[in-house]
Amino acid sequence: MSDSPGAATRTPRRADALRNAGSVLEAAAAVFVSSGVEAPIREIAARAGVGTATIYRHYPTRADLILAVYRSQVDSLRAAGPALLASEPDPHQALTKWIDQFVDFVITKQGLASVLQSSEPCYDPLHDYFLEHLVPVCTRLLAEATKAGEIVAGQDAYELMRAVGSICAGAKAGDGLRYDARHLVRVLVNGLRSR
Repeated sequence: MSDSPGAATRTPRRADALRNAGSVLEAAAAVFVSSGVEAPIREIAARAGVGTATIYRHYPTRADLILAVYRSQVDSLRAAGPALLASEPDPHQALTKWIDQFVDFVITKQGLASVLQSSEPCYDPLHDYFLEHLVPVCTRLLAEATKAGEIVAGQDAYELMRAVGSICAGAKAGDGLRYDARHLVRVLVNGLRSR
């Protein structure tokens, strides 16, 4: 019988499970930046407002959680490009806002750097995943800004993304020196302007 009491509760549980999974990924990304990828799972659980069992139910191993955080952030960036092109008044603003989000991604990725460069084969596909999903988005943003006459033609998405990554790599948390990677990235993106 389709109107059983269990049927009515399945959908909310699924929605709760999806919300919990999203909260866990956001919390894990923040904890990885502040405390490193070896941070206790209980720290991630506390930040997400869930129990540790919920994390292990969704992500049985730390590697599963790390992979999910990375892919989730790449997927969000991939979706943000077209959304910004549709909502911003001009393509250069869309590009600037997308690069700003890319900076957030790169900073979070620094928290994952040790495992992403490890010899663990489960992390090997992540760089290709990054390139396949984000270079086309950046390419489109640059093409639209070029077509609108807002930036100098001939910009390469991969080069721009590498440059942003290099600028962000100079920012070391807690080193006491004044270094504003986000400001320098904005200078770089504004330098693409054709007028």
